[in-house]
Amino acid sequence: MTLSTPPVIAAGSLSARPQPLLSAAGGLLLRPWEATDAPVFHAAYQDPELRRWHTNRPDSEDDVRGWFDGYRADWEQERGAHWAVTRGGEVAGRIAARGFDFGSGVAGCAYWVVPAARRAGVASGALAAVSAWAFGPAGFHRLYLDHSTRNIGSCRVATKAGFEAEGVMRSAAVHDDGRHDMHRHARIRV
Repeated sequence: MTLSTPPVIAAGSLSARPQPLLSAAGGLLLRPWEATDAPVFHAAYQDPELRRWHTNRPDSEDDVRGWFDGYRADWEQERGAHWAVTRGGEVAGRIAARGFDFGSGVAGCAYWVVPAARRAGVASGALAAVSAWAFGPAGFHRLYLDHSTRNIGSCRVATKAGFEAEGVMRSAAVHDDGRHDMHRHARIRV
């Protein structure tokens, strides 16, 4: 396929470098996932609140390590970037920019936080740091995220990180308790 306009981001511009470490407010450090993070990652998915919003779940720590392999491949093939959000050396959550569209300069974001780190600005701080990287050195133009209209906490995170609400996608996702309407939020490079 030939684009009528040049791509916003040149192919190879991200994968030519290692996935970056990102600093965020509150002493947060975003780093690529390591095999030793598998137990805490798997444990996070045992939390009922996290399970409520995430239907794609690892069954074991071996599954998690397979996901981590996929995360590394996403970076190498310029499909996405996945970070462990750490505070004081401990994993406090996950954040990703994924579905990279270099032609348009668009990517989607996703996040979760372990129970002990909730309501402390971890997700919004991490989302702000990923946004700064995406709109700065990475060169993206638009970031978006979706969450269930019932997930008030995720809506607060998005808004606090500067992602404006754009609308409701009706019956757009399936959760354990059935179909959910989804909010779409986005942030544009200015």
